[in-house]
Amino acid sequence: MKRFAYGRDPLCLAGCALYVLNRWALKPHLASSFLRGQFNDLLLIPCALPWVLWLQRKLGLRTHDAPPGAGEIAFHLVVWSVLFEVIGPHLMRVTGDPLDVLAYAVGAVLALGWWQRDGLRRQFQP
Repeated sequence: MKRFAYGRDPLCLAGCALYVLNRWALKPHLASSFLRGQFNDLLLIPCALPWVLWLQRKLGLRTHDAPPGAGEIAFHLVVWSVLFEVIGPHLMRVTGDPLDVLAYAVGAVLALGWWQRDGLRRQFQP
């Protein structure tokens, strides 16, 4: 199995670049509710999970360097959804939004497809 590149993963790098582009170039000049609301939420798993897994690996909490699987992604999706959309609004001046959770989930599914693409190809080859 191919070794996961963590913060050097192409999806992570592309997601971080898209975040910067949206945050400082697009949002200030466009009135799109999607760009202002959920676009960056789509990038949560692709941008943040590789760094969290890298930290877990360095701390010995992750015992392998394989790309994240469905269980690992789902676990972090649930934890971050609860943290950001349920607990966060009680601690900070933010509003919990179910659409944010949907965006996190869509980003998670797309990231899973990218990180597991080699396995998916092998599974569907004759």
